[in-house]
Amino acid sequence: MILETGPMKELFLSVLKRGKVKYAFRVENFCIMGNHFHLVIRPGKGENLSAIMRWIMSVFAMAFNRIWNLTGHVWGSRFFSRIISCLRELAEVFDYIDGNPVRAGQAADKGDWPHCGLWHRRTGDRSVLDEMPEGLGLLFPEHAALLLC
Repeated sequence: MILETGPMKELFLSVLKRGKVKYAFRVENFCIMGNHFHLVIRPGKGENLSAIMRWIMSVFAMAFNRIWNLTGHVWGSRFFSRIISCLRELAEVFDYIDGNPVRAGQAADKGDWPHCGLWHRRTGDRSVLDEMPEGLGLLFPEHAALLLC
């Protein structure tokens, strides 16, 4: 599995951070699992989600292949995306992403997984996530309560 080890998850996060320097986009939430990842990204004005994701996935793949002395494709397929059109959908997506490690048996509690947005908010790590817009804490109390700490 591509993202199985902690160092590979950290590599992915470092590529994501570099992507935020190259492109204008917000990361609202994320979760990195062993064989996939989830991102809630909001591209900036004039940015293209496909270009952002192509860069992130290809730069990670090149680094991964270099580390493991491999060639060729790393990812099984192109990324899947959808537009989140309302607050209810955003709340559902946050809940799904936050709960992914628990459903996969990787963590007992969704706040225990160190490779997700909830953990980053809990520990105060703002290197990947952007600040939650004011008022959204009401929808995401687990994220908001941690922001107050």
